[in-house]
Amino acid sequence: MGRVEPLLNLEDVNVHYGAIWALKGINLTVGEGEIVSLIGANGAGKSTTLRAISGIVKTSSGRIMYQGEDITKTPAHDIVKKGIAQVPEGRRIFANLTVMENLELGAYIRKDTKGIKQDMESVLDRFPRLRERIGQIAGTLSGGEQQMLAIGRALMTRPKLMLLDEPSMGLAPLLVKEIFSIIQEINKDGTTILLVEQNARMALQIAHRAYVLETGRIVLEGSAQELAKQEDVKKAYLGG
Repeated sequence: MGRVEPLLNLEDVNVHYGAIWALKGINLTVGEGEIVSLIGANGAGKSTTLRAISGIVKTSSGRIMYQGEDITKTPAHDIVKKGIAQVPEGRRIFANLTVMENLELGAYIRKDTKGIKQDMESVLDRFPRLRERIGQIAGTLSGGEQQMLAIGRALMTRPKLMLLDEPSMGLAPLLVKEIFSIIQEINKDGTTILLVEQNARMALQIAHRAYVLETGRIVLEGSAQELAKQEDVKKAYLGG
């Protein structure tokens, strides 16, 4: 990819949970139209980074810039309205509601009835299994179907930027492949993606660029292809 306009910029972002210093001066850029991956061990601060961007976690210092606007202090519900959607770790679907109701809740901030209808159709076209189970209680879906529903619900907000937290967690290898190709399709259709993923091999295969986090610090960054070839990345994250 050539020079892309930054959609999102984290500038020296710090986050503390009480006495724990969770993010230590994170600098990170996501360009318009990119898939950017965050890889790192458990507890490295990957999910905290996403939560800070979506306003769920408060930053101690630093700035989060989105489309040139400082959103560091913006409440989470207003961040969604600006076009940032998060697919949380563990999917967090509404288990006691139907598939349809989950998707409708994704569009709760929107007023454009016609657009919502169109997006609902395109989500169901993208995920035929959700169409088959449209009236089913979401808690009875398989893990893979729940992940599809979580992604579909985020798409209903019509996001410019999608934050994906561990989308492959707990899924069979075949389903992981399917979810990753869906992520690529969503990106090709114009949604920028910031992906947090334990499955570093898959993450680096689909990402344009990547950052490696270790105990709250970014220790490496570069094109996904370059990082996948680095010996220390291979050893630590790719089982090489």
